[in-house]
Amino acid sequence: MSFGKNLQYLRRLSFFMTQEALAEKLDVSRQTISKWEMDMAQPEMNKAIELCRIFSCTLDNLFRDDLACAGEMYSNLRVETVDEFRYVKYAVISVDPEGDAIGHMRNVAKECKVDNPKIIGWDFPRASQEQINVFHMHGYEAAWILPEGVSPKNMKVYLQSAHKYAAIHIENPFDDPFNTIPGAYRTLMDYMRINNLKHADSDVIECFETDGASMDIYIACV
Repeated sequence: MSFGKNLQYLRRLSFFMTQEALAEKLDVSRQTISKWEMDMAQPEMNKAIELCRIFSCTLDNLFRDDLACAGEMYSNLRVETVDEFRYVKYAVISVDPEGDAIGHMRNVAKECKVDNPKIIGWDFPRASQEQINVFHMHGYEAAWILPEGVSPKNMKVYLQSAHKYAAIHIENPFDDPFNTIPGAYRTLMDYMRINNLKHADSDVIECFETDGASMDIYIACV
């Protein structure tokens, strides 16, 4: 753990706040911030408490946690408006629900003669405890974002209006997926908390991830 690296991580999550901007908030010099981030010095208690207020964190977060280790794996933290889109979806509970659900959506796209379909997905939380604990199954829901003019037969087409999302990019999510992907969600939620972004309470997909060798994760926000 490193206070300096944690401070760098929190500052960069805060819409990439500069050292100068943080120094101004704390009424210290930029050189002081630089020394803190290089672990050459640590702040007095009143300044540490002010840092907690600025970044909506605790003293334990600042001095004891290892916040920065996850942040190094991710890039392009941002807030963006996702344009209105039409989609069809398919949910499955199995031992490989991501592969099964995404594979089904790819087959639907193939039947519609669409190459390289844009597919997103999210956890489907309706597996029973027996399915989870005994059969090692869980649920996943995949959606195909439909090109204009395409409507698969015998599938309900949903419409999502344009909405604001917080998002993060992972370049190689499947090198260590059980750590990398949950870590991306945690980093994104840290980003939302620090920048006072609230989870959306509206009729949109709450969160989703894109399919592919690289991945973007989105959480609806206001």
